[in-house]
Amino acid sequence: FVQASFINFFQNTTICHKHSVNSVTMKIASLSLLLAAVASTNAFTAPRTVGRSSTSLQVKQADLDGAQSMIESIIDEKNCGPVFVRLAWHDSGTFDVNIKEEWPKAGGAIGSIRFEPEINHGANAGLAGAVKLLEPVKEKYPDVSYADIFQMASARSIEMAGGPKIEMKYGRVDATSPDQCSPEGNLPDAEAGPGGKFGGTSGTASTEDESVAWHLRKVFYRMGLGDEEIVALSGAHTFGRAYADRSGLGAEKTKFTDGSPVKRFDGKDAKYTPGGSPWVENWLIFDNSYFTTVPDASTDDELLKLTSDRVLFEDHGFKPFAEKFRESKEAFFDSYAQAHKALSELGCKFEDVE
Repeated sequence: FVQASFINFFQNTTICHKHSVNSVTMKIASLSLLLAAVASTNAFTAPRTVGRSSTSLQVKQADLDGAQSMIESIIDEKNCGPVFVRLAWHDSGTFDVNIKEEWPKAGGAIGSIRFEPEINHGANAGLAGAVKLLEPVKEKYPDVSYADIFQMASARSIEMAGGPKIEMKYGRVDATSPDQCSPEGNLPDAEAGPGGKFGGTSGTASTEDESVAWHLRKVFYRMGLGDEEIVALSGAHTFGRAYADRSGLGAEKTKFTDGSPVKRFDGKDAKYTPGGSPWVENWLIFDNSYFTTVPDASTDDELLKLTSDRVLFEDHGFKPFAEKFRESKEAFFDSYAQAHKALSELGCKFEDVE
């Protein structure tokens, strides 16, 4: 999230009132959030024009299985799960449920983030490197769409880090040209801008507000998501780091990101490039520690607690979900898995999988 970071996931690493995961249109969205991740920021190279379009043959399950195996190997080797989550969220987070024009005008998880100008939007700083890491998967399995590859990499990253199993659907059709990119400005901010307001007016709909809670609602309600989804998806901040050169937030490095050993869910020590600020101490494990850390005044002051984090325990609509997720990892996982699936399907046009 963020111009600041949702907000690192959505913008730089993360809507009618109080709708739950089950009651909201689950078509689903940037947490500018979650973290600008672990991959390199190499210059973006335009992707090869291979693979499916809306007129091509449907993808085969064997190709999806092969792509997943390759993605899992990349995640295991590079410890780049957080940046894959951010990539997928920022691709899907452009969706506007109110746009009724022909697909893919409403945006969403359509793979358009691989194109300029979208990959160069401020909220997407650092994500060209994530696209580059996944190019070998596309080269080997050209019938698997970029949109499927990005969303598959995100879901597998969550699961491999100890998070819930996400019932993913595949067969997404890709956007095919830069003119199908969404305008800049659809992703959330974690902190207010110079004028004291969150968000702006440059996206498909204004997200500007002096209240961070209502800014987040404007972003996520526009996607067709509600308060429970906002809180659940915010919990993915438990996974990864924020970088000042991507989201505008975070330190150059902390005691938790200085190159000292970091445990993965499988018990191995992760190799990673030092830098950035995490929300939690064990930032390569997906659990509910974000919700236990944010309201705890005794936690280390090098851990991030942004305005968009604190509001989850202050706003009357968000607070019940945040407290529930603090008390129960199972409840968080249940809501998160549903919200993640909904987010991953926003704006998609699907073909059958053979």
